[in-house]
Amino acid sequence: MSAHSSADQPSASAKQDASGKHDFSKGSVIKNIVDLAIPMTMAQLINVLYNIVDRIYIGRIPDHATLALTGLGLCLPIISLVIAFANLFGMGGAPLCSIERGRGNEEEAEAIMGNSFVMMLLCGFLLTGLGLLFKRPLLYLFGASDATIPYADSYITIYLLGSVFVMTGLGMNSFINSQGFGRIGMMTVLLGAVSNIILDPVFIFVLKLGVQGAAWATILSQGLSALWILRFLTGKQTILRLKKSAFRLKKQRILDIIGLGMSGFTMAVTNCSVQIMYNASLAQWGGDLYVGIMTVINSVREIISLPVNGLTNSAQPVMGFNYGAGEYRRVKKAVLFMSVTAILYTTLMWFLVHGFPEFFIRIFNQDADLVTAGIPAMQLYYFGFFMMSLQFSGQSVFVALGKSRYAVFFSIFRKVIIVIPLILLLPNLFGLGIDGVFLAEPVSNFIGGTACFVTMLCRVWPELNGVREPSRQHIVQPSGRDTELGNHGKSQK
Repeated sequence: MSAHSSADQPSASAKQDASGKHDFSKGSVIKNIVDLAIPMTMAQLINVLYNIVDRIYIGRIPDHATLALTGLGLCLPIISLVIAFANLFGMGGAPLCSIERGRGNEEEAEAIMGNSFVMMLLCGFLLTGLGLLFKRPLLYLFGASDATIPYADSYITIYLLGSVFVMTGLGMNSFINSQGFGRIGMMTVLLGAVSNIILDPVFIFVLKLGVQGAAWATILSQGLSALWILRFLTGKQTILRLKKSAFRLKKQRILDIIGLGMSGFTMAVTNCSVQIMYNASLAQWGGDLYVGIMTVINSVREIISLPVNGLTNSAQPVMGFNYGAGEYRRVKKAVLFMSVTAILYTTLMWFLVHGFPEFFIRIFNQDADLVTAGIPAMQLYYFGFFMMSLQFSGQSVFVALGKSRYAVFFSIFRKVIIVIPLILLLPNLFGLGIDGVFLAEPVSNFIGGTACFVTMLCRVWPELNGVREPSRQHIVQPSGRDTELGNHGKSQK
């Protein structure tokens, strides 16, 4: 595929400055976000197809489809851990690049991208080695039984061999999107997803490799995405270029990247922890059937969360750029648009999932027992789903503005302090049993989502309102320190 396309041209809203760079401080804030959100959401939709398509095909294997699907679900915590490290350096480095571009410091922006890339490679190789060494005891810890372990082991062994491709494909695409090349980012995952859709049936059914075939299709497809990313970021179309001179690691720069990326990392790690607790508790209270139901619920969540994730992620470069440029009024407008849209969308999805749960379940599995037991479980799990949008919005603002400690805290607060204890506690109260396990999620959404969003408003809004007082205006350096700006209300370039 050629890197030369119309996608390389910025939209009218994301106007270019004199040097031809995407400048999010010009044009309509809402249109800037939407212009990024549409291709980024499509890119994330296509990206989710990597795992979703696997589950759809595996759920239709002629023999032992439910056991195979359950086995794949048991691998999700390990997959989430790989994604966590991709988020650590991708979601950590990309917002810093946006901030530095807003300040006009492109040399540092390229160094941030180069350092992030090197760290992704190092962590990818490390995770592959450790994962292969401890995979079986981990899978049993996650709730595997003697019936499901063969399927889980077969899938995760091959997946781990391609973890470097996964990390590069997910993590480095953030640096393409952060520069305003949303369509190029979409092309990245489109290449891999289409490859996966084609390879899955070939490996699973034609070559009769089963879950192993699904894993091979996934990592080969991610490998193609990674090659496409490297070609673009080392080519002439990109604004920030990936080059060897930027690979030299600097301690403070790495700490800044990790500090900001800790939010995405913590979210993924806490997701991993919650998945482990869900699978283990469901195996105890309901057996393999309910672990399979949880796999379906997670798959549905990945699909319905896509638009709101695409919206909040696409708002980050716009908010970060304008924050770095001192355009606080535009940051406020971006926060309002993102938050209201996210709330409206998640409310609509709550009604759809609650009203038509069987439709969503049958996308992944046709087993009568799983469908019957899965309908009430899904309705409980997604109750009040709209409250999750408050968590999405609050986290996005904290990350975009470099206030990583708040984002990290609320990731831990909702998942570790609320969800995990509730998973253990609720099944033992009032005879709730298996229903108590599924109720833990909506309770955490109401408490955690409200706390995160209200804190964001109390912490960020007063600072953004200070734009009319140039002598007292502050920005947050990548290290997290507040620095007073000059009388012009702009950061010193």
